[in-house]
Amino acid sequence: MRAFRLHKASPDESRPLAADEVPKPAPGRGQVLVRVLACGVCHTDLHLAQGEIVPPRYPVIPGHQVVGRVDGVGADVAGFSPGERVGLPWLFSTCGECEFCRRGEENLCPQARFTGFHVDGGFAEWVVAEEPFLLRLPPDIDDASAAPLLCAGIIGYRSLRKADLQEGEVLGLIGFGASAHLALQVARHWRCLVYVFTRGRSHRDLAFSLGAAWVGSLDDVPPGPVDRAVLFAPNGAMVPKALGLLRPGGTLAVNAIHMSAIPSFPYSLLYGERTIRSVANATRRDGREFLQLAGEIGLRPTVRTYRLEDANQALDDLRHSRVDGAAVLTP
Repeated sequence: MRAFRLHKASPDESRPLAADEVPKPAPGRGQVLVRVLACGVCHTDLHLAQGEIVPPRYPVIPGHQVVGRVDGVGADVAGFSPGERVGLPWLFSTCGECEFCRRGEENLCPQARFTGFHVDGGFAEWVVAEEPFLLRLPPDIDDASAAPLLCAGIIGYRSLRKADLQEGEVLGLIGFGASAHLALQVARHWRCLVYVFTRGRSHRDLAFSLGAAWVGSLDDVPPGPVDRAVLFAPNGAMVPKALGLLRPGGTLAVNAIHMSAIPSFPYSLLYGERTIRSVANATRRDGREFLQLAGEIGLRPTVRTYRLEDANQALDDLRHSRVDGAAVLTP
């Protein structure tokens, strides 16, 4: 089968992925073979290509926002049948037995494996998944639009929850890529006022079109303080600025798997019972809740599609902020 694999970290390479012919995978016990219909391209894939996060082995096939159809099942699979449409997210599997798994924090499982990182992902024609970690997709959302829901959407939803966002509050979104443009739609459904902090003109236009009340940069002064904020940009220097937006008692959630160093900042930015917390991965419960909500509210990503052969171009466009919304490969 065709696959685009990363053979080594390539921080300065504009075409880090190699087009390879590899054996079609076979599902083992409890596994499902999925024919890929669409796969979102995530900033995590870019971090992987640039060597900012390092997989346990090379080569590896990236891609963890996979929409596909079941093409075969292994032994002991009862929940899915050939022909069903499914979603494969970042969380590939967990141990199910550690203290984190037992208390519903499987996203923190030390034995967790992630799609497109520990195991081969969806920048290919077929991929294998563990049955319990597959997600059912809203039937009214097409393949390309469903793909970014599986990471950008789910992690954005978890970020809003970890920011303690309540209905009707004022939310700040810092950085406006695939995840933020979906989080904005959820927040507007919750009747929140949303301020977006981004520099790109096309990103600003998209934010306004989706219902942002105000759009500017972190150097601009918004109409007032925010109750909660989510930082999507992997730039640690933005953390003190983001804290400065919060009212006393407010929360900043940092949605980044990799981030540059956070500089020292005055205690006054944190004082007043402000909270800062990181967001790490997501659980199956997050996925089920978010996908149900996406179907109910008619959430629609803004998508730019690429052929599988153009996977390197998609990564390069993402690297240089040339994508409004989400990039999606369509084999």
